[in-house]
Amino acid sequence: MSSMSLIDKECVRELLESRHPDATLVFVRGDCVVLPASDVDEAHRGLVIARRDEVIAQLPAGEPSEDELDRLAIRLDNVVRDLGA
Repeated sequence: MSSMSLIDKECVRELLESRHPDATLVFVRGDCVVLPASDVDEAHRGLVIARRDEVIAQLPAGEPSEDELDRLAIRLDNVVRDLGA
């Protein structure tokens, strides 16, 4: 993965391992931040990249491999770029 990626697999891992059942990945000032959905205010609503349930739905059952995390990070990185980050 290039060093220019905005979302890396650590972001994805943080989302998947969050203790918040409604964990949401948000792009804030150049960083990916994991927040409970209830903490995402109007100002950041347009910066939501993915909800954990959406991300889990794209993964096979069980613990994701490093490759799967990488592929997911690349897909989410593309989402961020499409948002105009």
